[in-house]
Amino acid sequence: MTAPRSAAGTPMLARIGLSLSDWFEKWFPDAFALALSAVAVVFVACLLTGNTVLDTAQRFGTGFWDLVTFTMQMSMIVVTGYAVATSPPVYALIRKLASVPRGARGAVAFVALFSMLASLISWSFSLIFSALLAREVAHRVRGADYRALGAAAYLGVGSVWALGLSSSAALIMGAPASLPDSIKRISGVIPLGQTLGLWQSLLVAGLLIAVSMAVAFYSAPGEGQARSMKQMGVDYAPATNDIGKREKPGEWLEYSPLLTIVACVLGFGYFVLEIGAKGVGVVLDLNHYVFLFLIVGMLLHWRPKSFVNAIAASVTPVGGVLIQYPMYAGIVRMLTDSGLSTQISHFFVSVSTTHTFPVMVGIYSALLGLFIPSAGGKWLIEAPYLLEAGKTLGVHLGWIVQTYNATEALANLLHPFWMLPLVGILGLKARDIVGYSMLQFVVHVPIVLLLVWLLNYTLAA
Repeated sequence: MTAPRSAAGTPMLARIGLSLSDWFEKWFPDAFALALSAVAVVFVACLLTGNTVLDTAQRFGTGFWDLVTFTMQMSMIVVTGYAVATSPPVYALIRKLASVPRGARGAVAFVALFSMLASLISWSFSLIFSALLAREVAHRVRGADYRALGAAAYLGVGSVWALGLSSSAALIMGAPASLPDSIKRISGVIPLGQTLGLWQSLLVAGLLIAVSMAVAFYSAPGEGQARSMKQMGVDYAPATNDIGKREKPGEWLEYSPLLTIVACVLGFGYFVLEIGAKGVGVVLDLNHYVFLFLIVGMLLHWRPKSFVNAIAASVTPVGGVLIQYPMYAGIVRMLTDSGLSTQISHFFVSVSTTHTFPVMVGIYSALLGLFIPSAGGKWLIEAPYLLEAGKTLGVHLGWIVQTYNATEALANLLHPFWMLPLVGILGLKARDIVGYSMLQFVVHVPIVLLLVWLLNYTLAA
């Protein structure tokens, strides 16, 4: 299989990828500046739709704190995910995997594959695992472009994660305890078998993985045009955790696994009780998930000293999360309380039919994702009117959820919101990888919209 080549012998996708990467590196703003720009755009939009300055300011200030819990959860996901990924057993696996690829382009496709596979299990673990894998691959494979590797590591969150086990929308709809009454009255509980378990959903995930790997492979620059980790100003340092030897008698608890064992027994005992009472799906609840990674991380590090060192090393990537997520919380409140999101949604619903509705859902969800980069929170905003319209039009409700999942991830390819933990570990800026992500976006959009439209014909409401 060969790619189209220019006269200079460079694959066409690689030329496009380089051009996009150069353009975004030069013109794309810092993630925080983009967050402030989004605040300004939504503010102006609210004024144009009849809202006053003071009302909009009130909503922004009130909403600023709406994601405090979520921000803490995301920070803890980065911290605990980093701790698990850098534990001796998992990090040894990452380094072993990093020794597999030989060619520069193959290395990029390899990282892309594991990023997407990991994201089907957990999007958050995928970010940390893939970032560390990309660093190790960049260190080992000569001629591999560090920017393309970073974009490949991000592909899981920008493609198939919401079709996997950590899908916020599917988990909300499948859990009676977490499903708001306002939504339950419309659709009832939608079992996971009618969302994640649909063969149509599995087909979409498989095709997206194949297409994404191909784009990653053919868009990666050749050795002569690639920029290494060193050329990007990043020094390689293994994420190993050398705790040295105990020097003082008072340090014996830090080097002993005794307290780790006690804490882990309590933690796993709690999970046994929770699973017995609520089912195994409770593990995917965000709070339970973070707690599980905390306990597993402690166990894998074995000694408290090693675990604490890993936590300390993970703090730097969290900085962007702490300051930017509250900005997006303010945007969410401005959009919803002003009625702007409802006005936008009504437009899409009004121009839909039974067969075109999934496409309209996809377009709307992808666009709104540029302003509300939170899959679960955004679904709670969209679900009432999308499910109601779906029932009226006779569309399979589980497929509406999966259409949302497949298209919601598209915005992630452009938005730096979810890039922050990954680029923090890579030592890059969002602008360094978004050029390659933009190329994936251009390819994904028509494919995903075509699939959700065609496969809708195979389902009955």
